[in-house]
Amino acid sequence: MSLRLTKQELRDQQQRLGQLQRYLPTLQLKKALLQVEVQTARAQVRELEQLLGSQRQEVAGYSALLTERGGVDPRRCATIVNVVQRWDNIAGVDIPYFERVEFAPYEPPLLTLPPWGDGVVSGLRRLMELKAQLEVAQQRLRALQKELRTVSLRVNLFEKVLIPRTRSNIRKIQVFLSDQQLSSVAQAKAAKAKILRHRAQLAGDLQTGDVPT
Repeated sequence: MSLRLTKQELRDQQQRLGQLQRYLPTLQLKKALLQVEVQTARAQVRELEQLLGSQRQEVAGYSALLTERGGVDPRRCATIVNVVQRWDNIAGVDIPYFERVEFAPYEPPLLTLPPWGDGVVSGLRRLMELKAQLEVAQQRLRALQKELRTVSLRVNLFEKVLIPRTRSNIRKIQVFLSDQQLSSVAQAKAAKAKILRHRAQLAGDLQTGDVPT
């Protein structure tokens, strides 16, 4: 769309610049908030990854016991049927948070359950719970990173494209209108000078009697 070099266009561009400058701080604040949230979410993911690794090592120690058919079925005792989450709105984006997991009912035969059976069930369930927590944390991190990228692009668009372009448009129009005004003034002065010369010539002709009939 071509730029119209008019006073109305100048007013429109000045109004646009004001709107952009008023909205930019909101975007910058949102970007700063999201950066903090991304850092927090990334730290939580790292912490859960470490906890999950430790829990995996602990569960690996159960493998020998489980192969002895000690009364614990790992597939049944730690089967998740539901992951309960809550959702919070952060900087305009819905973010998931882990609440708890719900396991399928499991009742091992008490007579065949060895003394270490409860510990195995607890350890396997803790492993699955940490996996679910990590998945939710990773989902939260991805959502925050996606929103941060979007907001960062908008901030850059405002700072590096829209505001500079609008300022440039305003300068172009102002220069054109100023030149136009100077040209009008010069033309008016030239016309006035011409009229004055004509009057002076006419007055001289009257004095000499050289008046056209």
